[in-house]
Amino acid sequence: MTASVDVRQEEPATEDDRSATWQRLRALAKMDQLALLPVLVLALIIGSFLQPAFMTQTNMINVLRQSSELSVVVLAEALILLTGKFDLSLESIVGLAPMTAAWLVCPVAIGGSGLELNPWLALIAMFAVGAVVGAVNGTLIVALRLNAFMATLAMLILLRGVTIGLSDGKTLYDLPTSFTYIGTSSWFGVPTSVWVAGALYLLVGIFLRHHRVGRAVYAIGGNSEAARAAGIRVDRIVFGVYVAGGVLAALAGLMLAGRLASVTSSQGQNMIFTVFAAAVIGRISLNGGRGTMLGALLGVLLLGLVSNILTLSNIQPFWINAAFGAIILLALIIARFTTGEKDQA
Repeated sequence: MTASVDVRQEEPATEDDRSATWQRLRALAKMDQLALLPVLVLALIIGSFLQPAFMTQTNMINVLRQSSELSVVVLAEALILLTGKFDLSLESIVGLAPMTAAWLVCPVAIGGSGLELNPWLALIAMFAVGAVVGAVNGTLIVALRLNAFMATLAMLILLRGVTIGLSDGKTLYDLPTSFTYIGTSSWFGVPTSVWVAGALYLLVGIFLRHHRVGRAVYAIGGNSEAARAAGIRVDRIVFGVYVAGGVLAALAGLMLAGRLASVTSSQGQNMIFTVFAAAVIGRISLNGGRGTMLGALLGVLLLGLVSNILTLSNIQPFWINAAFGAIILLALIIARFTTGEKDQA
């Protein structure tokens, strides 16, 4: 008498199984990002003890206003990082795009071109500059397979030189209202730039969570070859992310120019270091495929609060930069031991 053997083949994962896995991963990612909330609360408590003016409504609104431009650039960089790439040239787009628009509308007497173009056409040109730079970066990295670090570093240097050359090193001012509206106006007592940044984070967060292209961004960053084998158009999506990043950086430049009511030849300079700091603190993986817009936003807010506390305490700017560097190292160490993530380079 022979014993019957029950041989069962493992069934392939169903769509429901994949959906359940995706839901669990999203839940874990959300918990990871919310870990920053206690740190933000601690920063608020420390700031309120150190400086009585810290918790005032005026100061909090000022922190949000000053963080809004940075948050949009961080949003752009986070999108690119999620695909496993990065872009160092975003800070130069923050300078070049609004400088081009201002140059087109300003008279020769203050350093403009003298064309005195319609401001709305100049704004279209500004966003076009951001899109074109993003497209060039995407082509260099996707089509020509150049190293993202070197290609975007070269673009950063090139664009910075073009910005200085275009303005002859001058600051362009006396900008039209259409240029300064986002940076100076308020809705319901909250700066318009804060509303714009918040809306962008909400929309991009929904896009990444619910749209197939948004989910493909995570898949590409997790394993680009597997994503390609699954039928995802990897090159097209990465190219599109670079273009979107350029447009967002141009918008951030407009917000900054509006708040300052001018465009300087050095606008955006060294911003990229703070951008990467916020992204790392917000648990956006430098290796791609992991992180949320909520985490990126919390990273921006934490840096904004820390910078404000140190500024109110009359700390010299170089010590603030040192503090940011220490925060980045701490965030990397925490990520290494809590998630096991390490640099693939």
